[in-house]
Amino acid sequence: MSDQNATLRLSSVDRSGLRGMVSARVGTWLLIAIALCLPMVVGGSWVFALGVCFANAIGVLSVSVLVRYGGEVSIGHTFFSAVGAYTVAILDTRYGVPLWFSVPLALAFGVVAGILFAWPSRRLSGIYLAVSTLALALAVPEIINNADGLTGGYEGLYVSKPLVPGVKMSLQRYYAALAVLLAVTYGLSRLRHSRQGLTLLLAKSHPAAADAFGTRRVWARIAVMGISGGIAALCGAMLAFAGSTVSPSGFTFWAAIFLLVGSVVSVYGLTFPRALIGGAFLTLIPQFLSASGAWIPVLYGVALLGVILAGHYLPQLTQAMGRRKGGA
Repeated sequence: MSDQNATLRLSSVDRSGLRGMVSARVGTWLLIAIALCLPMVVGGSWVFALGVCFANAIGVLSVSVLVRYGGEVSIGHTFFSAVGAYTVAILDTRYGVPLWFSVPLALAFGVVAGILFAWPSRRLSGIYLAVSTLALALAVPEIINNADGLTGGYEGLYVSKPLVPGVKMSLQRYYAALAVLLAVTYGLSRLRHSRQGLTLLLAKSHPAAADAFGTRRVWARIAVMGISGGIAALCGAMLAFAGSTVSPSGFTFWAAIFLLVGSVVSVYGLTFPRALIGGAFLTLIPQFLSASGAWIPVLYGVALLGVILAGHYLPQLTQAMGRRKGGA
């Protein structure tokens, strides 16, 4: 009887896990459908804000990838997003290159920049790596301003070339950012179930075992930083296109901190709904609080604390409710 009861309990756990996976997928597809239809319902200012929200969500994913697969924290990812943003803006403004060609180049430059940064800092970890990324965040505005002949300096650059001629520009900015966000989340889902993704996770959690299988943790960390830098460059590219302007004020030290905050709020999730939570916290919450005046930092901090506490205790509450239902 005890074996039968144990089997029944295991089967019920399997069924509940399967139901949870199905409901999560249904919820994701429903969220995607809502995002696709929103421009038909909301006004122009909201279409603009949501496009920027999608771009910020990509940046949140770039930090979360580094935490999940590399076990490290970066507070300098604005450097890589600036690489992507100015690649798109310079090619658009100076050479008339459309987004079809500039975005893949931005991705490639971001990957290369991530690898070039990871190589000399490959032995650093923890607070030491965080401080080294801090140097990147502090250097970005100065680099941009000193190269004003190319970057436009304080005035910045305006991205105006349409992706599809004849289509309303506000819709292009919205759907381009959404499409890239969906592509990134799909790519990360494929990585999560791939042999390469499992290898990266093994190198993070069990370096000795990974080394025995021929994967050194140093090379795995370099690969993760390259992936993360490429995603951050896509974030910058979409910020340039969805926001229409690029300037040093968008890539300050505080912008890097906010990307890390968005990653924490999303609980380092790599799915579309989790990324949207982080992107919305960075973009939409300040817009909702815009009428609060001097109370904005206080209310933003309270909202951040509430989201973090909810993310920490919600799984425990869900498990407790599940056990109570099972006992009933």
